[in-house]
Amino acid sequence: MSHIPYTLCRSGTYYYNRRVPKHAVQAYGSFIRQALSKCPEEAEAYAKRLGNVLEGSWSTTTSIQPVDIPTILLSFKPRSFKLSEIATEYVVVKSIDPRPPRIALQSFISLAGDRDVGEYMREDAKLFLRHLEMSGNKTATIRKRINSISAILNYAYAELDLDKRNPFSRLFIKGEGEDSHKRGTFSNEQLKWGYDKALASGSQIKLLMPLLGETGCRLAEVVGLKLEDIDLVNDLIHIRPNSARRLKTKSSQRTLPLVGYAKLAMEQALKQADDTFLFPRYIRDEKCYATHASNALNKWLKKDFDGLTAHCLRHTFRDRLRAVECPMDLIDQIGGWKSVSSIGNSYGIGYQNSKMLTWMILISVNKKPTQFF
Repeated sequence: MSHIPYTLCRSGTYYYNRRVPKHAVQAYGSFIRQALSKCPEEAEAYAKRLGNVLEGSWSTTTSIQPVDIPTILLSFKPRSFKLSEIATEYVVVKSIDPRPPRIALQSFISLAGDRDVGEYMREDAKLFLRHLEMSGNKTATIRKRINSISAILNYAYAELDLDKRNPFSRLFIKGEGEDSHKRGTFSNEQLKWGYDKALASGSQIKLLMPLLGETGCRLAEVVGLKLEDIDLVNDLIHIRPNSARRLKTKSSQRTLPLVGYAKLAMEQALKQADDTFLFPRYIRDEKCYATHASNALNKWLKKDFDGLTAHCLRHTFRDRLRAVECPMDLIDQIGGWKSVSSIGNSYGIGYQNSKMLTWMILISVNKKPTQFF
């Protein structure tokens, strides 16, 4: 026997042990015996839970429906998850790019260990913050890493029903934002010179400059294009997720016109494509290595354009649309930016391709011969 009502202990394990009332024997049998736990505190909690459920089932004298005892106990047992396990679940459920949380997790786990999510304390968060600061990260990067871990823990606490304060909440970063600098932009003369050089070079990497500069796309969106995403008959590209790369946000999925230099560059790039992908050299094992393409492109851009990078092309593209007073929600739609200017921007299906084409033609760089020295 044991001190816990309706239980007995055998070889260190507590069992629920109870005779069934006569009116419930047909549904349950004459006796219930179910293993609970080796821990007396847990066994007492499970016995109480199971007793309440059974007595509720037995409270009626007619049409008794037996309960699933193992399932009742399993649902009552607290789930325990390591941080890495819940992070994997979080990425799948939220359908987000796994790279940012993976980078943050690797660093944090190397410092604080891969423990049960309920065990992390404020000191673990502060240790991570100090490590990021000492590693020379900019404050914007530090905030992104902290937010990644914080979001995973918030998800874990909600899913596991843990009444716990997130140790990463309201974490102060010294000098936050003071080390930021505004990205440079390309002049129209630089764009035209670069586009012409790219077309004359025959280099698929350099062709990324007009493809990015005249569509406003993120680099991974273009590098990960499949041939089925490209429609030269109608001069369109379809930015959509595929087996090799995700998209950054839901609003990133869109269809864009190919205008001027972008169309010329696409025609050249297709000559070096394989049967599936536009940039096969950066697709391996069904994974898009856009970072490798970025490094190669930036090596050229930084050298010839005073330190400007591929991402500066995207900033320049937005500025060019602003300069011709393109509607802000249309700018967001073209670039795949998440619009925060008005809740009404998310209503309806958005602007037609013809409307986007009008504004993209308006800002397109004119094609004229350029001399290279």
